[in-house]
Amino acid sequence: MKIAITSQGTDLDAQVDPRFGRAAYILIVDTETLDFDVLDNAANVNAFKGAGIQAASMISDKGAAILLTGYCGPNAFKTLAAAKIKVASDVAGTVREAVLAYNEGKLTIAAEPNVDGHW
Repeated sequence: MKIAITSQGTDLDAQVDPRFGRAAYILIVDTETLDFDVLDNAANVNAFKGAGIQAASMISDKGAAILLTGYCGPNAFKTLAAAKIKVASDVAGTVREAVLAYNEGKLTIAAEPNVDGHW
């Protein structure tokens, strides 16, 4: 399965970026093989608005089924839900640790956003 994880760097040992829409990078990771693609999210980092919606569209286009991140606002959450992408928020540590926690069933799927819009 492909999952998306917000990241401060370009490899599995980078820290999870707590922001979704304005994360520096988003890694699309295969949960079985740990093969990954790096999405540069620079276009959204300084966006005036709509960063979460654009990032949600980007990970949907890459076929991710789950998003692991720190915080996800209401507009991004709605966009992800429409794309049938589940969200696990309050994720921390390295990208590798986040994937391991997901594989071990230690992460909870969020029922709603965990921050207000334009956080």
